[in-house]
Amino acid sequence: MNTFKKLSLALCVSALLIPASTQAQSMQTQNIGPSKGDREFSLSGTGTSDKDFDNSSFGISADLGWYLTDRTVAGVRQSVSYADIQGEDLSDDFWNGSTRGYIDYHFGSRAARPFVGASLGAIYGNGVEETGTAGLEAGLKYYVLPSTYILGRAEYQFLFDSGSSANDNFDDGAWAYVFGIGFNF
Repeated sequence: MNTFKKLSLALCVSALLIPASTQAQSMQTQNIGPSKGDREFSLSGTGTSDKDFDNSSFGISADLGWYLTDRTVAGVRQSVSYADIQGEDLSDDFWNGSTRGYIDYHFGSRAARPFVGASLGAIYGNGVEETGTAGLEAGLKYYVLPSTYILGRAEYQFLFDSGSSANDNFDDGAWAYVFGIGFNF
């Protein structure tokens, strides 16, 4: 490659990197993420598996939350899922739903924001007995724009129909996981 072509290629690459560098610097100086009083909405793909990963379900989940502080969000989560039970005919697969309240605490103030939290609600549908559900969760929101993030969350959920059964059923819980996108407004 002659010198002119090398110089032209270097200039083109430099021209492409300048906007990316400027955007990264702009993200560092702007307020990233929510403030007290802001709301959030996220839409995620969901999945659950029993503790042995034998039976699984897949669906969608939507969250609507309100920031009580810059780091604490409380809200409502609605999920709808399709369950594929091992060994069953396709005609015996099930649709399920769950509605849960949640509260999460976020760490940090940069683009990557890990969080921990808990949820409490109900599960219903033709594949489960209608009952209460509770869980602990952890995840990460990564802000790709000042008010737009991608999200990954894992929840350990267990079912109960009374206080004593919640304690008994904790060891028989299931993992739920989501990946999605969200917005603060």
